[in-house]
Amino acid sequence: MADSPRILAVSWGKMEIDGLAAGKDFMLWPGGGRPWDWTETGTRHDPGIQPADVAELLDHGATVLVLSRGMDLVLQVDPATLELLRQRDIEVHVAETTEAVQIYNNLAGSAPVGGLFHSTC
Repeated sequence: MADSPRILAVSWGKMEIDGLAAGKDFMLWPGGGRPWDWTETGTRHDPGIQPADVAELLDHGATVLVLSRGMDLVLQVDPATLELLRQRDIEVHVAETTEAVQIYNNLAGSAPVGGLFHSTC
């Protein structure tokens, strides 16, 4: 399985990912990633990250997930999402964005890691 792309830089409203164009929010998985468009699944800050948001990461083979809650921890994680991951025995890390980037980059290359990253609030 291909390594997950490394996050090269993160600042308020901007992320740089190895092999991808710079953007604001990203979904990353083993072998690739793309911008994370919240409107696709109806995600809002509350109730937060939806089961549908993590489905694509799992479909791409991620067995460890890193979910960022934003720079100011405004983005929540829907309890249904955590329950889905528990049922599938998926290791999950939930953290503020800069901490989430560190966790993700430490796992990239050694585990099939996926992540959802929100670079603002």
